[in-house]
Amino acid sequence: MLRFMFVGDSMTIGSAGEHTWRYRMWQHLRASLGEQDFAVVGPRRALHDKATGEPVSYAYAGSDPDFPREHFAGWGEGWLHMAPQMADAVRQDRPDVLLISLGLIDLGFYTNAEQTAENVRRCVAAARSANPHVRLVVLPVIPNIRARTDAAFAAEVARFNVLLAKAVADLDTGASPLLLASTPPSYDIDGDTYDGTHPNASGEHKLAAAFADAMHQAWGVGAPYESTPPALHELTELTA
Repeated sequence: MLRFMFVGDSMTIGSAGEHTWRYRMWQHLRASLGEQDFAVVGPRRALHDKATGEPVSYAYAGSDPDFPREHFAGWGEGWLHMAPQMADAVRQDRPDVLLISLGLIDLGFYTNAEQTAENVRRCVAAARSANPHVRLVVLPVIPNIRARTDAAFAAEVARFNVLLAKAVADLDTGASPLLLASTPPSYDIDGDTYDGTHPNASGEHKLAAAFADAMHQAWGVGAPYESTPPALHELTELTA
């Protein structure tokens, strides 16, 4: 049985009333691996509550009772915040595969591209200290709406993604494979987010597909991502 842990920032934890891309990925894994062949693990379960500014909501859209809520994601958290917590999270929950989407927060508020890339290396080392055979899939930073008007920020995101690719190439090993997923080619911040940053239903599917397709192509895990186009109410529920 493969044990998956979702690691990320606000795009991964999600907020009250959202399905999250974690849910879309779980649906895909259940269809391609079978319900008994994988588990979702992590030290946290809640969604971010925008009213309180805290991760205290359990109001997942759809309220599917079978969906495992476990994750390791936080609103406003990045590589900087996860690196010192990673070893304990991996040791406690024993994931086989980490699906990681981090970096936007770091670059936006805390660290430059080089510093963020160094925290990537710290995070990978911490995960491997707890499980020398852990597999990791990392998504590049997807520029958000700020990059349209802030040229310096856009350049920093681009610079980090180059450094991230280098880190992945440097750190990939046979014992603990490290894989760089591809940014969804059709991802559009106008059509795939509800605020220029956070994914709507369409964006959730595309983020899940990036991880699923990377694992299938590189490791033969699961199958290519397939999804039914999201219902109209799913596309509009977060913009109402």
